[in-house]
Amino acid sequence: MKYFFLVLLFINVTYRAVCQSDTTSMQEDSLRKIQLDEVVISASRVAESILKSPVSIDVLDARRIRLSAQPSYFDAIENIKGVQLLTSSLGFKVYNTRGFAATTNVRFVQLVDGRDNQAPHIGAPIASALAPSDLDIQQVEVVPGVASALYGMNALNGLVNMLTRNPFDSQGLSIGQKTGVNHVNDAAVSAKAYSETSLRYARRIGNRFAFKINLVYQRGYDWVAGNRDDLNPNGNASLGLFGADNPAYDPVNGYGNEAANRRTLTLGGKRYSIGRTGYYEAEATDYRLQNLRGDISLHYRFSPTVELAYTYQGATLDNVYQRTNRFRLDNYRLDQHSLTFTTPSVQIRAYRSSENTGDSYNIRSIAENIDKSFKSDNQWFSDFTNRFNADTQAGQAVPDALRDARSVADQGRPVPGSPTFNELVSKLRDINNWDIGAALRVQSWMYHVEGQVEPTRVLWQQFRKQTGISIQAGFDFRRYVVFPDGNYFINPTEPGNNLVYGKTGGFVQLSRLFFNDRLKVAGSLRLDKNSYFDARLNPRLSVVYSPAEAHTIRLSYQNGYRFPSLFEGFTNINSGGVKRVGGLPIMSKGIYENAYLVTSINAFQAAITTDVNTNKLTTDQAIQKNKGLLKKSPYTYLKPEQVNSYELGYKGLLFKNKLYIDADVYYTAYQNFIAQVNANIAKGTNPDSLVYYFSASTTQDRYRLWTNSQTRVYNYGASLGLRYSLTQNWSVGGNASFARLDRADNGDGLESAFNTPRWITNLNISNGNLWQGLGFSVNYKHQDAFLWQSELATGTVSAINTLDAQLSYHISKANVLIKLGGTNLQNRPYYTFIGGPAVGGFYYTNLIWEFAR
Repeated sequence: MKYFFLVLLFINVTYRAVCQSDTTSMQEDSLRKIQLDEVVISASRVAESILKSPVSIDVLDARRIRLSAQPSYFDAIENIKGVQLLTSSLGFKVYNTRGFAATTNVRFVQLVDGRDNQAPHIGAPIASALAPSDLDIQQVEVVPGVASALYGMNALNGLVNMLTRNPFDSQGLSIGQKTGVNHVNDAAVSAKAYSETSLRYARRIGNRFAFKINLVYQRGYDWVAGNRDDLNPNGNASLGLFGADNPAYDPVNGYGNEAANRRTLTLGGKRYSIGRTGYYEAEATDYRLQNLRGDISLHYRFSPTVELAYTYQGATLDNVYQRTNRFRLDNYRLDQHSLTFTTPSVQIRAYRSSENTGDSYNIRSIAENIDKSFKSDNQWFSDFTNRFNADTQAGQAVPDALRDARSVADQGRPVPGSPTFNELVSKLRDINNWDIGAALRVQSWMYHVEGQVEPTRVLWQQFRKQTGISIQAGFDFRRYVVFPDGNYFINPTEPGNNLVYGKTGGFVQLSRLFFNDRLKVAGSLRLDKNSYFDARLNPRLSVVYSPAEAHTIRLSYQNGYRFPSLFEGFTNINSGGVKRVGGLPIMSKGIYENAYLVTSINAFQAAITTDVNTNKLTTDQAIQKNKGLLKKSPYTYLKPEQVNSYELGYKGLLFKNKLYIDADVYYTAYQNFIAQVNANIAKGTNPDSLVYYFSASTTQDRYRLWTNSQTRVYNYGASLGLRYSLTQNWSVGGNASFARLDRADNGDGLESAFNTPRWITNLNISNGNLWQGLGFSVNYKHQDAFLWQSELATGTVSAINTLDAQLSYHISKANVLIKLGGTNLQNRPYYTFIGGPAVGGFYYTNLIWEFAR
């Protein structure tokens, strides 16, 4: 169906273009004006025409934002060519391009006016927490693919740069009020109101000084993660126990019944996998959403082209967020202070970001420790066993005996919403140890200084005239500092002192024009040195050929490195019987050398169960028969991830400059791909008893380790974007992106976690001024089903088909814009990843009033 839509779109716009009368060409061609004059900075770190960018780049400008059917510019990024959206929360959305998506995406960089607004301890942005307001955004630039040669900040999948309005150029008062509703016709939750109030004020005082202030206050009720699909449907397949009869039932959004909360019990001579009961997410957390964020900027111009700016951004938020587990963020705080100095040829920027997780907590740990608080695991499984044996000896059927045994073992279990339950939640969320509590207590800081210079623009103009060569150079210095809380992070070398991790780097880029400026050749070389790793070189070479003003063909090669993030290198978490350990030698020495793959241990235990239950072997006989299934882990300590990427693209205007085409194909090869593997260590040291240790869950220690793939991982794909200007106001468009992973699954337990649909397509039609200020837009989105892999849950994400639309009315005399719209108009709940919430319809009104000076 997606191919049919794209073909139909192309035939339609081609037919209309060919059949246009000569009088049409006399009209102002808004598309040509926009595309030929559009300037971007993110592709090369200098201002250049979007058509002559050396790599793929897309722009969401003020016009496209206004016409978007999405409620905000941050949501509208989803419909850009090649962008995949992951929704962890109504207030927490994560973007990715070209594969390997994750709910905290360390391979995709999010910038605001060139500043990285990540949460320091994870090395990835906390969604829109520090993003500009809708009122202050000027344009958004998205660069898919490898960008580390110039940015060097782990930008292997791409980056988004959100550019704001300068107060010297955009003065006045702007007020926005967004009101909405979600959970309409939701069987689990009644309809909930949403409100977002925004304010921007900017003023210039004389010719030298200007300032701006932005405030955003957001309130609502989050999407609910209530997926009850069984992640362990075959846990007792050898006994014919499925569905409601499966005593090892593990619902996606139920916690406290995962693998670490299960035991294999021998009952009546057969082996049963039994899990504790657990709690559902909606029973263990608060879905109220609240976000207050803002910024203040002070700008001083020494001359019309030399400017110094100080910016403070701050945010507090309460919502739900997902990493390896689901978290409730409460009183979570991010702050950033920055100074930026710019001239026509020099830019220097320094900023400090700080993060405090406040009163946040791990939802899974809350659930499983409420279970353990009223009855220990040993006592619960003992009570279960005794009751089951008594029931079966009395002649009760096995499924009924299993249910009764669970009921007896659960006697005294706190009921969700009861005073006892609520008291336990309050107590556990303040204990900073996930084995017995649930608190997330992280304090971290990031310090960053960078600069770049174009000496041939001003100082070396004569050199550029003589040689035709333009030179650009830059440097950056970054340090991460984390307070070792003892649960999430420790300092392995200096206990009690802050943990410090960082990098330094720099780049040089040369470019030259040939053949009357039709051919541009550019090359860059970057050198990065990271703590614990040797220096690495990242080259990039690009060629852009413009046979005519409105047509360009580009070819580029990039090499990039991604150094392990702070979390990947230093994490030290006990969580539900599984210890997640960073991949650096100072963190995991001795673990890799003695670990066995969990995939092989699971196969070993399943084979024992089958032989005991169906082949009538004794447990000892089954262990000896199947011990050859155990495989020692082949993985070792972390190395930097390396990529080699090739891209071929075309941008151009056709059919009297009314049809805009943006197409690209890419191929990326990953070496030392960073991923996670589950591997366990036997609790005993007797080598002759090793197989017996791994035959039971209680005689092994569980680990989840960061490591590198031992095989090359290949990722390739293509994308196509079309936009056609029917008239000055009517526009139709569409885009499609294709992505594939090429890595043989060799059963080694490594999660490649490509987590990307093969096809993502968008179709849209809009008119910004249909009649006297009345406009509208409609967007249809299709996303293929795909395999999602993560520690929390693995499964297939169903295909997504959504329709978004909006009506807008601009009252020009009052300078007021009224917008009425909805996303997922059909209100068919869908998941963007396994473990996340169901996203239903969201219906909103948006009122924006601008009083410009």
